Amino acid sequence: MEAMILINRAFGETRVALLEDGVASEVYVERDHDLGLVGNVYKGRVTRVLPGMQAAFVDIGLDRAAFLYVDDILAPASKAPKSVEAVEDDDETDPTSADDEPAEETQAKPSISELIREGQELVCQVSKDPLGSKGARVTTHVTLAGRYVVYMPSTGHIGISKRIVDEDERKRLRTAIEQVASAKSIPGGFIVRTEGAGIDEAKLGEDVEFLRTLWTEVEARAAKTSAPALIQPDLDLVLRASRDLFTREIEKAIIDDPREAERVREFVRKYSPDLESRVVLFDGPVPLFDHYGVEGEIERALHRKVGMKSGASIVIDQAEALTAIDVNTGRFVGKQNLEATILRTNLEAVREVVTQLRLRNIGGIIVIDFIDMESPENRDRVYQAFVEEMKRDRAKTHILPISALGVIEMTRKRVRESLGRSLTEPCPYCEGRGRLRSRTTICHDIFREVLRQSRRHPGTDLVVRVNPELAAILTEDKADNLSELERTIGRTVVVEGRADFHQESFRVQLRTAGRGA
Repeated sequence: MEAMILINRAFGETRVALLEDGVASEVYVERDHDLGLVGNVYKGRVTRVLPGMQAAFVDIGLDRAAFLYVDDILAPASKAPKSVEAVEDDDETDPTSADDEPAEETQAKPSISELIREGQELVCQVSKDPLGSKGARVTTHVTLAGRYVVYMPSTGHIGISKRIVDEDERKRLRTAIEQVASAKSIPGGFIVRTEGAGIDEAKLGEDVEFLRTLWTEVEARAAKTSAPALIQPDLDLVLRASRDLFTREIEKAIIDDPREAERVREFVRKYSPDLESRVVLFDGPVPLFDHYGVEGEIERALHRKVGMKSGASIVIDQAEALTAIDVNTGRFVGKQNLEATILRTNLEAVREVVTQLRLRNIGGIIVIDFIDMESPENRDRVYQAFVEEMKRDRAKTHILPISALGVIEMTRKRVRESLGRSLTEPCPYCEGRGRLRSRTTICHDIFREVLRQSRRHPGTDLVVRVNPELAAILTEDKADNLSELERTIGRTVVVEGRADFHQESFRVQLRTAGRGA
């Protein structure tokens, strides 16, 4: 598989796209006035402890208080121990993941009120950006990511990225990290990242020592700083992409800004000198994302309906914490029997669904409604194809087999806003509902309101002020109904079009003397 990174920087906005076989599979956007918070280390002050929720609110200097859950406070020794296999499979830090999932419980947890108190100051790290109406989520278990290693000062285990599958290499890396930590008397735990495969002990040691020094500096700043305060910002998007995406599997990193290209060269020169020659400055006649077709992919990712080559489509409806994806055959009728047509459509949809999940950065609970298949073998084939495609996704996922209703239920971890929420805002007209009350419905709402007002204020003519389109419907299409209403209440109803009125807005008022329609 051919893979490239595109970095576009212009007018206070940075965009990074990961291309796999020429198609955008991941896109990240960061604006100078609205930088992401994940990875930032703060000194915060506990403002409220909620024992009933086993959580607390922490002021870290943002508009909304951050949320701290009890599992993100407990010392590692008080958490249920993970099995050796689970430790081995801990994933690395990447742009979409900043912390491990809480360990499963084997004993009762202490109450959060036993662990922290209101007014207490503590060092914490943002593990999830504010999403929708929710504040940021924070953890006291800080992780610092280097090129090859993630340092975890508050834990004691050593893990290896699950993407390093060679057992001999996993054992070598574990032994190397243990020896480095022991020789330098460095407390805490480590996870060797995917990029650490094949790296010798000396380079691993340099990474470990750099991260330990960084943590010492963080502790020193925290000790002399009053809460709330930012102690250690994470890298910006360009350098995060250079650290987390620009691996040896990437053929080129193409950048359209000379200054950013030089920053990336300096970064990889220090950590991966062999990648420096793959940094390319783009100076083509058309914009970088246009040249590689990424703008079109981003536009597709903002649409509710996504068409596929066969003529079939998927429809994506995203709510606050749940996303429903529906697969439709559309105009695709196939050339074989019905079951074969359905299977082919579902298999094509598998690839498109995974692409859209990654591109849109959809998280939370996801339900995918495939077209019903009668054959258990076909259902299993679609499920296995989906699981295989999802292996390309670096976010943590949990996928259940296709149910008797023909749906796949899954969860996908997301710590930053989805692409759609980053690039769009709620419609001021429908307030995010995606639908407006129909004009006919509003006309009948107006009739009922006129009837109410006529009973409250007998003997006076009424004026209805509405959007011009509604005014035309009331006086033309609904003229008979309006006349019936006037006969019923025994007075005149004047309709007045107002260009400043929203389609759903109207006002029924008493007609003042000397004022016409």
